[in-house]
Amino acid sequence: MDRNNQRVKLAGVNWYGAEEQDYVVAGLELAKLVDIAVEIKRMGFNSVRLPWSNELYESNPLVSDAAVAANPQLKGLHAMDVFDAVVNALAAQGLLIILDNHVSTADWCCYDTDGNGLWYNPRYPETNWIVDWQGMAERYRSQPTVVAVDLRNELRAGATWGGDPQYDWHAAAQRAGNAILSVNPNLLVIVEGINYASGLTGVAQSPIVLNFPNRVVYSAHDYAWFHSGLTSYGQVQQQLNQSWGYILTESPPAPVWVGEFGTCHTGLSCFQDSAAGSQGLWFSSFLQYLGQSDFDWCYWPLNGTEARGTSRTFGSEETYGVLNTSWDGPAVPEEPGSGVTLLGNLQTIIPPCQ
Repeated sequence: MDRNNQRVKLAGVNWYGAEEQDYVVAGLELAKLVDIAVEIKRMGFNSVRLPWSNELYESNPLVSDAAVAANPQLKGLHAMDVFDAVVNALAAQGLLIILDNHVSTADWCCYDTDGNGLWYNPRYPETNWIVDWQGMAERYRSQPTVVAVDLRNELRAGATWGGDPQYDWHAAAQRAGNAILSVNPNLLVIVEGINYASGLTGVAQSPIVLNFPNRVVYSAHDYAWFHSGLTSYGQVQQQLNQSWGYILTESPPAPVWVGEFGTCHTGLSCFQDSAAGSQGLWFSSFLQYLGQSDFDWCYWPLNGTEARGTSRTFGSEETYGVLNTSWDGPAVPEEPGSGVTLLGNLQTIIPPCQ
């Protein structure tokens, strides 16, 4: 809700890269920062989720000239200064910003054994995670368009909602949320589910309770591979209601933000298909689910090209991206003249007034 107690629906896009090995959002080697920010706004999105890593924040290295080749004003800067510039460019377009602690050690995410499955690892213990978050909250305290903090991306590797303190994400989220709000009480605190953010069933019995009321937002992620054997919208609806959709109708209800979902843009079957078990069936059903229940959401990703990380090829096409490989317009499917695009599908659930 805004200051006038009016509904604000977040309809956003993820812009990755700063959390990876170059410490910079991808695309700055190909297009001007201001032009990318303008394009995000032009496409109809009103918010951006910006991943960062503890390694980025703590090491804050000089960025390579190659990573910002299209933005000479950013050459010779440290990584956090470039991150500041990205935040400011997005803010100048009136875009709301969600800071996302994506990983501890800078790299592409995610799999069970990548060392980033919990909110800490041997190199970056929980104390670092919390102090770094407080530093980020303080850094952007005077930037009003930074409205939320996504505490940690896709908890896995044994993370639980309660139980053994070593793996208890519920308790850790409350510790971090309270620490962040002690720095900036105006922020929304986003808490993802466990099992790659697919599961929030624990909220029913153990909701997140913070020292400041009305700050908690729950976050789920969903992709086609989270499901198997889908044949209808009804199946998608049932599965998602059980996993996290129910939170909207709990007593009391709480907001749910889908922090990641995405599909390929390389063909119409990626997002429009009626075949049982197809990616297109999942995606069209998922959009229908989001629209019918008025969920807030953030598509993965904006990127036209990949950032530098394990299993990734820097500069190659991001086949799930909204943008083309030049970062100057939307990606289009392989079928020429179809008139149907990934962005066009997303725009069916973007609020008309930003």
